[in-house]
Amino acid sequence: MSAVPATPPAASADPTSGRPAWALVPSRTVALCVVELQKLRHDRSEIYTRAIQPALWLLIFGETFSRIRAIPTGGIPYLDYLAPGIIAQSAMFISIFYGIQIIWERDSGVLTKLLVTPTPRAALVTAKAFAAGVKAVVQAAVVVLLAALLGVALTWNPLRLLGVAAVVVLGSAFFSCLSITIAGIVRARDRLMGIGQAITMPLFFGSNALYPVAVMPGWLQAVSRGNPLSYEVEALRGLLLGIPARLPLDFGVLALAAVLAIAAASSVMGRLAR
Repeated sequence: MSAVPATPPAASADPTSGRPAWALVPSRTVALCVVELQKLRHDRSEIYTRAIQPALWLLIFGETFSRIRAIPTGGIPYLDYLAPGIIAQSAMFISIFYGIQIIWERDSGVLTKLLVTPTPRAALVTAKAFAAGVKAVVQAAVVVLLAALLGVALTWNPLRLLGVAAVVVLGSAFFSCLSITIAGIVRARDRLMGIGQAITMPLFFGSNALYPVAVMPGWLQAVSRGNPLSYEVEALRGLLLGIPARLPLDFGVLALAAVLAIAAASSVMGRLAR
């Protein structure tokens, strides 16, 4: 009688500890976030170089349009109105090219090693999405300090600042997973760079980061309502400036967008390993 082959360990459990795969999500997320923080600690030049663009937006665009007074902001100084939009923009610019790192990990063999671990792909994507959020929060802190130096009347309420961090993380999770999804489709760094550059400006100018939705033409208002960046900017304005905002709606849209983006990125992760 032939021996019955041993049953291999389930792919959804950790063979070393017997824990279900979902139990690995928090530790895996924290580990990757720590890695991102260590990268920033060892190479602070990335923070400084990425702060140049938002500084130029605030110093040149913000100061100039504050003098022109051409954009209705409801009595708020234009520089104050602009600052949350630039925070969201800088976080998006960090996250939208996150897929390049995934392609690099594929080329170096790191991604293949991650995909053969018992951790589900959705957990890996979630961890990477929140790791991108950590970098975006650090960048947002730099922009907030810069805006404060320019005289922007921001709140320093700790609870509101925690809300700002949560908004930035959710927005960054969406855009980083969007980038990972595109990377899984094109599977080439140069193509991803081209697509990323092609969609960042429409996302930015098609939001309420620079001007109110009410002054947009009708077709652009429709685009803005479907743009997650608009809800991120609205939430940041409400939290940082104390102006009326639909915070439950904003958080709900951002959370839903992040979940859908994580699901999409997880579905194409296997293509990257081929």
